[in-house]
Amino acid sequence: MRHAAEVTDTTPAGADSPAALAAALRDTGYLADDGLATVAWLALRLHRPILLEGEPGTGKTALAEALATVLRATLIRLQCYEGIDASQALYDWDFPRQVLHLRALEATSGPDGMDLGAVEQDLFAERFLLARPVLQALRTTPSVLLVDEVDRADDEFEAFLLEVLSTNAVTIPEVGTIRAQVPPLVVLTSNRTREVHDALKRRCLYHWVEHPGLAREVEILRTRMPEVPERLAEQVASAVHRLRDQDLLKPPGVAETLDWAAALHALGRTELDPAVAATTLGAVLKYREDADRVRAGLDRLLAG
Repeated sequence: MRHAAEVTDTTPAGADSPAALAAALRDTGYLADDGLATVAWLALRLHRPILLEGEPGTGKTALAEALATVLRATLIRLQCYEGIDASQALYDWDFPRQVLHLRALEATSGPDGMDLGAVEQDLFAERFLLARPVLQALRTTPSVLLVDEVDRADDEFEAFLLEVLSTNAVTIPEVGTIRAQVPPLVVLTSNRTREVHDALKRRCLYHWVEHPGLAREVEILRTRMPEVPERLAEQVASAVHRLRDQDLLKPPGVAETLDWAAALHALGRTELDPAVAATTLGAVLKYREDADRVRAGLDRLLAG
């Protein structure tokens, strides 16, 4: 069981409450609602991983980046994909360098040949170890480990993650056990393309991340891009909200809201009208079918 002093080690100075952490996140440009700020604060306080689920573009990855900034920690990202295995997340050996080293030893060995035991020990020395994201996070203090799109990995990889998150340690047969002096803050994200197993969910603090409401999205846009006129920010956020209500292949997220506003501002626009919206839809919609469908009803869309 952890002592209380150990539990509070990773809480950043000045963030002694969820509200204070929300204020610190706001200073980085990330606006967290009360629920998300509370879950993040508890994760720091209790040394628990966070599992964030939600639609793409709701700011799950951005929260990990903002927390790393607040904590002044190194952000280490593990992008999951179908077929990823433990070696790609944990460590590997630099095989080409090992071969070159072995050839150098053979070339310089004396008449008695090489001591095979010493050679083997030398080949698996620290200098040939390639640390992948999970091992990097365990050896880096402080650090934030972002396990992005964990729902794209398979069951075996989830089991591996569960073991690492339970012990904050890994064992490398040739090196020994490597244990984190201070556990990294772990943020797992999922777009819910499949269900993450209950065992992994139980290990984490869970939060479903919604698209922000209209007022909050305008606030995010104004905070991140203060150069965008208020009227344009309101029009863009309103149009994006109406786009999300349509049956699109890929509804836009907050990142697309920011991209659209940036594109319009770069064109010198202060208001969103159907003509300029039609020519800049590529900033907010990423499928031709979606763009064609929206162009046919742009007047209605912008009129609300």
